[in-house]
Amino acid sequence: MSTSRSFDALRLSKPELAVFVSGVASMGLEILAGRMIAPQFGSSIYTWGGIIGVFLAALSYGYYRGGKLAARRATNDRMARVFLLTAAYVAGLIFLGDLLLRATSGFPLPSRFASLPAITLLFGPPTYFLGYISPYAAELSTKEGLGEASGHVYALGTIGSIVGAFATTYLLIPSLGVEQIAFVFGLLSVVTAFVLARPGIARDQTVASVLVVAVLVAAVGSGAAGLSVEGRVVYETQTPYQELQVVDLGDTRTLYLDGQRHSAMDKSDPDRHVFDYTRYFHLPLLMTDDVDRVLFIGGGGFTGPKRFAEDYDVTVDVAEIDPVVIDTAEQYFRVEESENLNIYNTGGRQFLQETNQTYDLIVLDAYQKDKVPFELTTEEFMRLADSRLSEDGILFANVISAPTGPASRFYRAEYKTMSQVFPQLYSFPTAGGGVVQNIEVVATKNESVVTEEQLLARNDRRDIGIDLDHEIRNYQRTTETDDVPVLRDDRAPVDSLLDPMVGQRYVIQQSNGSGPSNATGSLVAPGDSGPYAVGAQTTPTPPVAAPVRER
Repeated sequence: MSTSRSFDALRLSKPELAVFVSGVASMGLEILAGRMIAPQFGSSIYTWGGIIGVFLAALSYGYYRGGKLAARRATNDRMARVFLLTAAYVAGLIFLGDLLLRATSGFPLPSRFASLPAITLLFGPPTYFLGYISPYAAELSTKEGLGEASGHVYALGTIGSIVGAFATTYLLIPSLGVEQIAFVFGLLSVVTAFVLARPGIARDQTVASVLVVAVLVAAVGSGAAGLSVEGRVVYETQTPYQELQVVDLGDTRTLYLDGQRHSAMDKSDPDRHVFDYTRYFHLPLLMTDDVDRVLFIGGGGFTGPKRFAEDYDVTVDVAEIDPVVIDTAEQYFRVEESENLNIYNTGGRQFLQETNQTYDLIVLDAYQKDKVPFELTTEEFMRLADSRLSEDGILFANVISAPTGPASRFYRAEYKTMSQVFPQLYSFPTAGGGVVQNIEVVATKNESVVTEEQLLARNDRRDIGIDLDHEIRNYQRTTETDDVPVLRDDRAPVDSLLDPMVGQRYVIQQSNGSGPSNATGSLVAPGDSGPYAVGAQTTPTPPVAAPVRER
């Protein structure tokens, strides 16, 4: 008897089930919103602040409206209709989400508020609908007293939100695409509506349920056409960190992370540098005499690590935080570990803290236009990198920013921060002008200044397998830093420094051949024709001796 009573106590009533599922769905949709919004607007603190604010506002308004109607309209049947409305709207998100995102990107708003119209239109209505559930459930609760009923509803809704947060983060996003995840929440809403309405389900509700399920299935089925405006989608998935696509256009295979070009490979000539900025990775070989061990923080398509491991007698370690990026590079970009190339699934700062290796060159390739891991930008990180460099070691940072103007604030703050640690800094803007571009910053521990003329002479004299004459002529020795802060662990306002770049074109120089890079062309990142363009790179986290892969 006691066991039977225990199971009865655990069994949820229909109102309790409704509250629990509404918590699961609302929190799951909130996390999903970040994945849908990021490719168009980035995933900065402003985007996430907007998502949280819109969801709270929509839920609050739903609570308010539902509370006013609960006394005379609260029934299980009406809650079932709320879940059907939510499912129908989710189906519309799958069908029209991308179109709505692009349509709302043109609102004339300051960049930090640019994502608010899209978040409100896409996720405000279903969250508002779900807000009705809690007051309805409180009204239908069998608990004695208003306080007990309200507390019970709040507790169940919060537990549902916790389940939704963990399930979406750790189960759904690593396993399914955005459309499939939305389908799961839509189907969950339909099933909940069916349970709430039974056993006496009206014919119109049955028809509505079947119709919504059919629309959901059609929507998710139409979302996998395998084509995009950039080319043919060879592979796409949601990783624990970002949206990932591999796209083929002619002989060029491109890795997109959160909707932005990150790396590219010429399938007919895999050793060619498709994006010009990767050629600059070889510049440190003209600034120091002895490079035996190299660390890349950030892997992506592994263009730089592959070339160094294949072309030079050096050991190359790569710290890449995203395991799916590693798998994708191996499957689609001809990356193979070898005696010269070790890949670690770990973050850059954690790697440096735990490794006992000393490097002659560290390449920091983990920044992106809208989302930069601040822990890889600070003075404390630079000192950590300095401690892992040899006596004449070099730190090379691939910074996405503008060299001058308001959009240059992040580059200039990073330059100032690096100058607190390294005695000599050199910058090489890759695209010219004041546009947002890849700016290669070289920091050396050597006190002596290397001039442009010396670099050109070394380029003629040394055989490093690549002609860098064009790249060297972008040499820049001084940068104005009086109006930007030094970035430190306790205060690194990276998001506000990146904010002026929203709406700026991100120009990637593309090499047109395997020869010198003076044959380059501007390649505007997708979405940059509109006011809310986004850039992309990766982030990196453990080894010590043998390269043990963490999956």
